[in-house]
Amino acid sequence: MGPGPKVKCPPRLAPCGLRLVQVRFPTGLTSEEYVKQEAWRFARLERCPFHPEGGCGLARHGTYARVSPPGCLIARWWCPTARTSISLLPDFMCSRLTGTLAEVEAVVAAADAAPTREVASEVLRPDVELPGALRWLRRRTRLVHAGLAAAIGLLPGLLARCEPTITSVRSALGAEVALVRLRAELVPHLAALPPPLGFGPRPAQRRSSLTALQQESGTDPPSGTR
Repeated sequence: MGPGPKVKCPPRLAPCGLRLVQVRFPTGLTSEEYVKQEAWRFARLERCPFHPEGGCGLARHGTYARVSPPGCLIARWWCPTARTSISLLPDFMCSRLTGTLAEVEAVVAAADAAPTREVASEVLRPDVELPGALRWLRRRTRLVHAGLAAAIGLLPGLLARCEPTITSVRSALGAEVALVRLRAELVPHLAALPPPLGFGPRPAQRRSSLTALQQESGTDPPSGTR
Protein backbone atom coordinates (compact mmCIF):
# COMPACT_ATOMS: atom_id res chain seq x y z
CA MET A 1 0.00 0.00 0.00
CA GLY A 2 1.40 3.35 -1.00
CA PRO A 3 1.73 6.35 1.28
CA GLY A 4 -1.48 8.21 2.10
CA PRO A 5 -2.20 11.78 1.12
CA LYS A 6 -0.05 14.38 2.81
CA VAL A 7 -1.77 16.55 5.39
CA LYS A 8 -0.87 20.19 5.22
CA CYS A 9 -0.09 21.51 8.71
CA PRO A 10 -0.47 25.16 9.72
CA PRO A 11 2.80 27.11 9.87
CA ARG A 12 4.58 26.91 13.20
CA LEU A 13 4.61 30.22 15.02
CA ALA A 14 7.89 31.48 16.37
CA PRO A 15 8.24 31.53 20.19
CA CYS A 16 8.25 34.99 21.75
CA GLY A 17 10.12 34.14 24.95
CA LEU A 18 9.08 33.71 28.58
CA ARG A 19 7.27 36.76 29.94
CA LEU A 20 4.45 37.86 32.23
CA VAL A 21 2.04 40.20 30.44
CA GLN A 22 -0.79 42.24 31.87
CA VAL A 23 -3.81 43.46 29.91
CA ARG A 24 -6.43 45.96 31.03
CA PHE A 25 -9.75 44.54 32.27
CA PRO A 26 -12.23 47.48 32.23
CA THR A 27 -14.83 46.33 34.75
CA GLY A 28 -16.01 49.70 36.07
CA LEU A 29 -16.12 48.07 39.52
CA THR A 30 -14.56 49.07 42.80
CA SER A 31 -12.26 46.57 44.48
CA GLU A 32 -15.03 45.66 46.95
CA GLU A 33 -17.55 45.08 44.14
CA TYR A 34 -15.04 43.05 42.13
CA VAL A 35 -14.38 40.69 45.03
CA LYS A 36 -18.02 40.43 46.08
CA GLN A 37 -19.18 39.64 42.52
CA GLU A 38 -16.16 37.38 41.82
CA ALA A 39 -15.83 39.32 38.59
CA TRP A 40 -12.74 37.38 37.49
CA ARG A 41 -15.12 34.58 36.54
CA PHE A 42 -16.53 36.77 33.76
CA ALA A 43 -13.20 37.97 32.37
CA ARG A 44 -12.69 37.21 28.67
CA LEU A 45 -9.61 37.52 26.52
CA GLU A 46 -10.90 37.51 22.96
CA ARG A 47 -7.51 37.24 21.24
CA CYS A 48 -3.86 36.73 22.09
CA PRO A 49 -1.99 40.06 22.27
CA PHE A 50 0.93 38.41 20.44
CA HIS A 51 -1.04 36.43 17.87
CA PRO A 52 -4.30 38.27 17.14
CA GLU A 53 -4.73 36.13 14.04
CA GLY A 54 -5.03 33.03 16.26
CA GLY A 55 -3.41 29.63 15.95
CA CYS A 56 -1.15 30.00 18.99
CA GLY A 57 -3.10 27.72 21.34
CA LEU A 58 -4.23 30.47 23.74
CA ALA A 59 -6.15 28.93 26.65
CA ARG A 60 -7.53 29.99 30.00
CA HIS A 61 -5.02 29.30 32.76
CA GLY A 62 -6.94 29.69 36.00
CA THR A 63 -6.40 32.57 38.40
CA TYR A 64 -3.86 33.87 40.87
CA ALA A 65 -4.45 35.73 44.13
CA ARG A 66 -3.37 39.25 44.93
CA VAL A 67 -2.20 40.06 48.43
CA SER A 68 -4.54 43.05 48.64
CA PRO A 69 -7.48 43.48 48.58
CA PRO A 70 -8.23 40.19 50.39
CA GLY A 71 -10.02 37.63 48.26
CA CYS A 72 -9.07 39.28 44.97
CA LEU A 73 -8.25 36.86 42.15
CA ILE A 74 -6.92 37.75 38.71
CA ALA A 75 -7.93 35.76 35.64
CA ARG A 76 -5.11 34.65 33.38
CA TRP A 77 -4.44 32.90 30.08
CA TRP A 78 -1.47 30.97 28.71
CA CYS A 79 0.00 31.30 25.23
CA PRO A 80 2.10 28.16 24.66
CA THR A 81 3.70 29.64 21.55
CA ALA A 82 4.90 32.78 23.31
CA ARG A 83 5.42 30.80 26.54
CA THR A 84 3.69 33.73 28.22
CA SER A 85 1.16 34.13 31.01
CA ILE A 86 -1.35 36.89 30.26
CA SER A 87 -3.39 38.33 33.13
CA LEU A 88 -6.45 40.59 32.93
CA LEU A 89 -5.90 43.32 35.50
CA PRO A 90 -9.00 45.28 36.61
CA ASP A 91 -8.71 49.05 36.40
CA PHE A 92 -8.64 49.59 40.17
CA MET A 93 -5.61 47.32 40.66
CA CYS A 94 -1.95 48.36 40.72
CA SER A 95 0.33 46.78 38.16
CA ARG A 96 3.41 45.08 39.68
CA LEU A 97 2.80 46.67 43.07
CA THR A 98 0.72 45.55 46.04
CA GLY A 99 -2.71 47.07 46.50
CA THR A 100 -5.07 49.28 44.54
CA LEU A 101 -4.40 52.41 42.53
CA ALA A 102 -6.52 54.40 44.99
CA GLU A 103 -4.33 53.22 47.87
CA VAL A 104 -1.01 54.04 46.22
CA GLU A 105 -2.39 57.38 45.02
CA ALA A 106 -3.37 58.29 48.58
CA VAL A 107 0.14 57.43 49.77
CA VAL A 108 1.81 59.60 47.13
CA ALA A 109 -0.61 62.48 47.74
CA ALA A 110 0.20 62.37 51.47
CA ALA A 111 3.94 62.25 50.72
CA ASP A 112 3.67 65.25 48.39
CA ALA A 113 1.85 67.24 51.09
CA ALA A 114 4.23 66.31 53.92
CA PRO A 115 7.12 68.64 54.88
CA THR A 116 9.67 65.82 54.37
CA ARG A 117 9.75 62.22 53.19
CA GLU A 118 10.86 61.19 56.69
CA VAL A 119 7.74 62.69 58.24
CA ALA A 120 5.53 61.07 55.64
CA SER A 121 7.22 57.69 56.13
CA GLU A 122 6.74 57.77 59.90
CA VAL A 123 3.03 58.58 59.50
CA LEU A 124 2.31 56.14 56.65
CA ARG A 125 4.41 53.18 57.85
CA PRO A 126 4.79 53.40 61.64
CA ASP A 127 5.10 49.60 61.70
CA VAL A 128 8.45 49.72 59.86
CA GLU A 129 11.80 51.23 60.84
CA LEU A 130 12.57 54.49 59.06
CA PRO A 131 15.06 53.22 56.42
CA GLY A 132 12.62 50.53 55.28
CA ALA A 133 9.66 52.92 55.37
CA LEU A 134 11.59 55.42 53.26
CA ARG A 135 12.37 52.76 50.66
CA TRP A 136 8.71 51.73 50.60
CA LEU A 137 7.61 55.34 50.12
CA ARG A 138 10.36 56.24 47.65
CA ARG A 139 9.43 53.31 45.41
CA ARG A 140 5.81 54.45 45.19
CA THR A 141 6.45 58.15 44.72
CA ARG A 142 9.08 57.53 42.05
CA LEU A 143 6.83 55.22 40.03
CA VAL A 144 3.70 57.35 40.31
CA HIS A 145 5.49 60.60 39.47
CA ALA A 146 7.06 58.93 36.43
CA GLY A 147 3.64 57.74 35.29
CA LEU A 148 2.10 61.18 35.78
CA ALA A 149 4.90 62.89 33.85
CA ALA A 150 4.42 60.45 30.96
CA ALA A 151 0.65 60.96 31.04
CA ILE A 152 1.04 64.74 30.84
CA GLY A 153 3.17 64.35 27.74
CA LEU A 154 0.70 61.92 26.13
CA LEU A 155 -2.44 63.92 26.98
CA PRO A 156 -1.45 67.56 26.43
CA GLY A 157 -5.02 68.68 25.86
CA LEU A 158 -6.53 66.99 28.88
CA LEU A 159 -3.62 67.73 31.22
CA ALA A 160 -2.54 71.13 29.93
CA ARG A 161 -0.35 73.08 32.39
CA CYS A 162 -0.42 70.19 34.89
CA GLU A 163 2.42 69.43 37.25
CA PRO A 164 3.31 65.72 37.73
CA THR A 165 1.60 65.63 41.13
CA ILE A 166 -1.54 63.89 42.29
CA THR A 167 -3.20 67.16 43.35
CA SER A 168 -2.57 68.87 40.01
CA VAL A 169 -3.75 65.93 37.90
CA ARG A 170 -6.82 65.30 40.07
CA SER A 171 -7.82 68.93 39.61
CA ALA A 172 -7.41 68.79 35.83
CA LEU A 173 -9.40 65.55 35.53
CA GLY A 174 -12.04 66.42 38.11
CA ALA A 175 -11.53 62.91 39.49
CA GLU A 176 -11.21 61.63 43.05
CA VAL A 177 -8.83 58.86 41.89
CA ALA A 178 -6.66 60.20 39.10
CA LEU A 179 -4.76 56.99 38.33
CA VAL A 180 -7.88 54.94 37.59
CA ARG A 181 -9.13 57.65 35.23
CA LEU A 182 -5.73 57.91 33.54
CA ARG A 183 -5.55 54.18 32.89
CA ALA A 184 -8.79 54.46 30.89
CA GLU A 185 -7.53 57.53 29.01
CA LEU A 186 -4.16 55.97 28.13
CA VAL A 187 -5.24 52.55 26.83
CA PRO A 188 -3.06 52.67 23.66
CA HIS A 189 0.03 53.43 25.76
CA LEU A 190 -0.39 51.15 28.78
CA ALA A 191 2.12 48.56 27.56
CA ALA A 192 4.88 51.18 27.65
CA LEU A 193 3.91 53.17 30.75
CA PRO A 194 5.57 52.31 34.09
CA PRO A 195 3.71 50.57 36.90
CA PRO A 196 1.56 50.90 38.88
CA LEU A 197 -0.39 52.91 36.25
CA GLY A 198 0.80 51.08 33.14
CA PHE A 199 2.02 47.60 32.33
CA GLY A 200 5.52 48.45 31.12
CA PRO A 201 8.91 48.19 32.84
CA ARG A 202 9.90 50.21 35.87
CA PRO A 203 11.91 53.35 35.03
CA ALA A 204 15.64 53.06 35.54
CA GLN A 205 16.74 54.24 38.97
CA ARG A 206 19.71 56.57 39.20
CA ARG A 207 22.02 56.32 42.16
CA SER A 208 24.21 59.36 42.32
CA SER A 209 25.95 58.94 45.67
CA LEU A 210 27.21 56.51 48.27
CA THR A 211 24.43 57.76 50.56
CA ALA A 212 21.80 56.63 48.09
CA LEU A 213 23.40 53.19 47.95
CA GLN A 214 23.48 52.95 51.73
CA GLN A 215 19.83 53.94 52.01
CA GLU A 216 18.85 51.04 49.73
CA SER A 217 20.57 48.42 51.92
CA GLY A 218 18.80 46.24 54.46
CA THR A 219 15.50 44.42 54.39
CA ASP A 220 12.33 45.79 52.86
CA PRO A 221 9.15 46.31 54.86
CA PRO A 222 6.66 43.42 54.75
CA SER A 223 4.97 44.45 51.50
CA GLY A 224 5.05 42.19 48.42
CA THR A 225 4.61 43.12 44.77
CA ARG A 226 2.87 41.32 42.00
